[in-house]
Amino acid sequence: MDARRPSSAARDIERYASLFASRTRVMTSSVMRDLMAITERPEVISLAGGLPDTTSFPPETMAAVMARVASESSARALQYGPTNGLLQTRETVTRVMAASGATADPDDVLITTGGQQVIDLVCKALIDRGDVIVAEGPTYPGAVPAFTAYEADVVQISMDDDGMRIDELEETLDRLEREGRRPKFIYTIPTFQNPGGVTMSLPRRKRLVEVARERELLVLEDDPYGLLRFEGDPLPTLFELDGGEFVIYAGTFSKILSPGVRLGWAVAPRPVLEKLNLGAAESTLCPSSLTQLFVSAYFEGDGWRGYVDGLVDLYRRRRDAMLEALERNMPDGASWTHPQGGLFVWATLPDYIDTTDLLALALSHNVAFVPGRGAYLDGRGGSSMRLNFSGSTEEEIREGVARIGAVVREQIDLYQALTGGPREARRTEPQPRTDLADVLALPRRRDAAARRDAQ
Repeated sequence: MDARRPSSAARDIERYASLFASRTRVMTSSVMRDLMAITERPEVISLAGGLPDTTSFPPETMAAVMARVASESSARALQYGPTNGLLQTRETVTRVMAASGATADPDDVLITTGGQQVIDLVCKALIDRGDVIVAEGPTYPGAVPAFTAYEADVVQISMDDDGMRIDELEETLDRLEREGRRPKFIYTIPTFQNPGGVTMSLPRRKRLVEVARERELLVLEDDPYGLLRFEGDPLPTLFELDGGEFVIYAGTFSKILSPGVRLGWAVAPRPVLEKLNLGAAESTLCPSSLTQLFVSAYFEGDGWRGYVDGLVDLYRRRRDAMLEALERNMPDGASWTHPQGGLFVWATLPDYIDTTDLLALALSHNVAFVPGRGAYLDGRGGSSMRLNFSGSTEEEIREGVARIGAVVREQIDLYQALTGGPREARRTEPQPRTDLADVLALPRRRDAAARRDAQ
């Protein structure tokens, strides 16, 4: 008998079960991570991941910047660095934030391993088991496993086309106060929200900052997409409105340069920043010196702005292709958001269609999306889905949405056959929606020509 023969899965579970920490029982995987192996198959059109188009980054630029780092800072690039990041990288962060209208001090910046680590560090520093986090509903699917890993009680606030409903937030905070439960922080992606695609209005931003000050609550503002605006006027960040007193700002280079560099950052009030820095030292010791120097060299001049402008043009065309394809292929009763920037459209189908089940059928047609339940912690989102337009060509987007539409029609035909209802009606003029979790329709979108004339 070969002693190296793999044991059964059941035996492995029994062998190690008593060793696992109790928190592992509530740890979950991000729905996007679960789909990665499938969506890497070349025949699958993936509208699931939040993937920027890294093929748009010129290889010769990468080679030139890396050659400069190698020739000027080779030993430093290969060495450990400070936990909070190299000073020149923290200065780079402040210049990038200034492009979004936010003013930050390099001494208040912590460089992290991607924006995801900021969420983890904030939870590590603030959350004990059972503590309350207030978040939007739907929320970033990647935040869900972070929140559950720290055994937080997440209360989700609904959104409409103007972002998080601050009236509902205040009602919820009043209820929690009566129950003797004070949230540790409010998590929001106010600009081109993931997965909703909507943007928080200026009046709501101002009121959210006021609420944070009045109640002395921390707000974690996640801003990966702020520079990827296709239309409309830029809005101030919560951090800028607050002045850094109660808002923790999370940023990343993943969407404006490359996720492969794995660099993000946090800007926080000094007492909070000190705890985040301690947490980072425990988990990563220090961020990569090599990628920090690469990023600093690339963002040294103004050339990066041209690259981001190119991304904006590219993603605008792909967004338009997706909106047009949804209009062409989705049934009456379906609705979707109209993002002014970012990477995502949030679509909602008739409430008798479960998108988790629909995904299995869609994968059989070689197309993928993120089911809506992955963006909630309370079971909502069953008839919704997140669609990404940045990582696929316009042709792939049209074909992918057409395949999803075909699967949706199959489900509608099956439902109507089982219930004896009428066959699918042609699309009619929808009514405005009020909540991203409701199965309500958005106004019909203008055609592409009218949209171009309006821009």
